Amino acid sequence: MEIRIMIVEDDEVLARELASYLQRWGFLVTCVKDFQKVMQDFLKFQPQLVLLDVNLPFYDGFYWCRQIREVSHVPILFISSRSDDKDKIMGMSQGADDYLDKPFLLDLLKAKIEAILRRTYQYQDVESVYLVDDIVYHQTTSTLSCHDRSLDLTRSEKKIMSVLVDHRPKIVSREELMMALWQTDEFISDSTLTVLVSRLRAKIRDFSGGNEIIKTKKGQGYYIE
Repeated sequence: MEIRIMIVEDDEVLARELASYLQRWGFLVTCVKDFQKVMQDFLKFQPQLVLLDVNLPFYDGFYWCRQIREVSHVPILFISSRSDDKDKIMGMSQGADDYLDKPFLLDLLKAKIEAILRRTYQYQDVESVYLVDDIVYHQTTSTLSCHDRSLDLTRSEKKIMSVLVDHRPKIVSREELMMALWQTDEFISDSTLTVLVSRLRAKIRDFSGGNEIIKTKKGQGYYIE
């Protein structure tokens, strides 16, 4: 899964340098261009980490940190030439996760980003499987989520998802799915399985805005990419 990073930095040269460096390490990066519309960019891009300058046009970084914190717990790393302890305290009190003084070594920035990402997402990734377009399957609860919404599944739907996720991206035959469902003391016929998969697909489509998570390999079975 590519980690999305949003850079909120009005120094265009520095922003491009940061973006180029992070992209070389495999991050998916966007840079804010209109500093009156930071939240619009944030909601559209849905970053997993924000690099946020303090000195910005129109509103400072502390303001945007507060705005982001009203809708998200995404990690925020301040990057600023304002190295006074009062600014650092202000940044942390507004909800930032760390504060890095300019100028800084790019390797230090990368190390801080990786540390924040580990703290924020490592445990979640053990228990969660990212499917497509921010849709996550949580193995411990057998639920699907997208941003702040979750989708509850029936017992049969949970079993189908569990088997398909465990085997992804391999194809699971219809016979294997029926056997897995029988192990839950629920007898499933071939026609019943067709109905269950069809309903599950429709439920996921409605929840996710049209995504087809479960694919069919004609004559062989089902799979999740």
